[in-house]
Formats: sequence, C-alpha cells, structure tokens
Amino acid sequence: METYKQEFIEFMVKSDVLKFGEFTLKSGRKSPFFMNAGAYVTGEALMQLGEYYADAIYEEYGTDFDVLFGPAYKGIPIAVATAIAFHNLFGKEVRYCSDRKEEKDHGADKGGFLGTTLKDGDRVIMIEDVTTSGKSMEETVPKVRGAANVEIVGLMVSLNRMEVGLGGEKSALSEIEEKYGFKAKAIVSMEDVTNHLYNRAVGGKVVIDDEIKAAIDKYYQEYGA
Repeated sequence: METYKQEFIEFMVKSDVLKFGEFTLKSGRKSPFFMNAGAYVTGEALMQLGEYYADAIYEEYGTDFDVLFGPAYKGIPIAVATAIAFHNLFGKEVRYCSDRKEEKDHGADKGGFLGTTLKDGDRVIMIEDVTTSGKSMEETVPKVRGAANVEIVGLMVSLNRMEVGLGGEKSALSEIEEKYGFKAKAIVSMEDVTNHLYNRAVGGKVVIDDEIKAAIDKYYQEYGA
C-alpha cells in the first residue's frame, strides 16, 4: 500500500472521522465502523484532506479534467479543499461546483448550483466522502448531466466500504460504474483500513483489536460485496 494511503488511514482516525464501535447507518444496517467527514473542522485538517484527495485523483485520473463537483453538503468543503490542493501540488487550475439542496430564486447567483457554472464540454470529477449504497449519485448525476453537455470522468470517495449497494449483489462503487458509465474509485478501501490498523496503535491506542476485527468480519459476512 502506498505511503500516502497509510498516512490517510491514520489521519482519518486522528481526526475522529473514522470510528469503530456500533453504529446505525441510514440504510438501517448496524455497522462496526462509521465515517463522518463533518469532523474535519480545522484549517489544517481540511488542507491535508484536500492534498490526499488531490494525490488520489492525480494518480487515478491525471490532470485532464476541468471541474470538481462536491454534492451538498459534505462534498462542498471537500471539493473546495481539493481544488486548492490540486493547484498547489500540480499547478492545475480547476473549478469547483456543488448543488444546492434548495434552488435559489434571487440574486446574480440564483439557480441550483454553487461555485462555477457548468459548461458544454466540461470534464467533471465527482467527489464524495463515502458511498454506502450509491443513492446520492441517483440525485446528483442527473443534475450535473442536465446542467450542460458535460462528461463525468469519474468519482473519488475517501473510503470504499466494500459492501453491497442498492442492488444487493455488487458494491456501491461497482454499481455506480455499471449504471453511469464512469469510474468510481476510493482513496482507500475498508480492507486497506483493516489490514493497516489491526493491532496497530494510533495515538497510543490500538484501533482495531481482536473484538472489533471479529465484528468487522461478521459484518462483511452479511453485507460484503
């Protein structure tokens, strides 16, 4: 595993973004781990987060794109931080865009989007924190494709949870690739996380001990893709 991926895993733990225990997901599943990108609340954390995303996007997609699209709400700061990082790390000026949950009907920036205006010919990379079922893409992909004649190059998320999506057979990322025709990638997978953190201390505490490892294994026996 690349060094930046190992560092990213520990960064998520230290930032209190990736937690282990028992959590009820939006889908109703009881999960032994939970990721909350809303816990990135400092300038330093957001700067680092943008750099990890920029590294992963550069490695997977290169620089041949124009716009980073972060779905509201958690995707907004990720897209902004990544656009800044991409400029600083790779000298590439990219624009950011996000959708509004409620369309704005007044002012110079009225409409359903924040940030840049999507234009015909734009090559877009979608950014999210995590995709459990792929449901968010059902809402945002039609919005993006309906705004202009754009090409969605791919999707980048922090963590591939590696569990079945809405169809109940393939992973959410695989379903997205099949349904929408663009690549869907993650900085790290849950397999990467488990392998790296099992019996490893981060901040003086073992993150995944035997008990949590057993709970993760059991979870994937039921929901693993």
